[in-house]
Amino acid sequence: MDAEAAKLIGAGLAAIGAGISALGVGNVFSSFLEGALRNPAAADGQQGRLFIGFAAAELLGLLAFVVAVLLIFVA
Repeated sequence: MDAEAAKLIGAGLAAIGAGISALGVGNVFSSFLEGALRNPAAADGQQGRLFIGFAAAELLGLLAFVVAVLLIFVA
């Protein structure tokens, strides 16, 4: 296999992580909304955890994107 082809295949596989992180963000918000609708009084106390979960899922997506860009342009 050519090194250029292997590099692009690796970048494509790393880019899959960006799509999967979108699923993670959706899961975080759907779980929060489900819990908030079941118990509206506790929703304010859980909002901090919502943003932490959102940030963690988004960070993984950004890291996958950076790895993909590094593989395409630097490696």
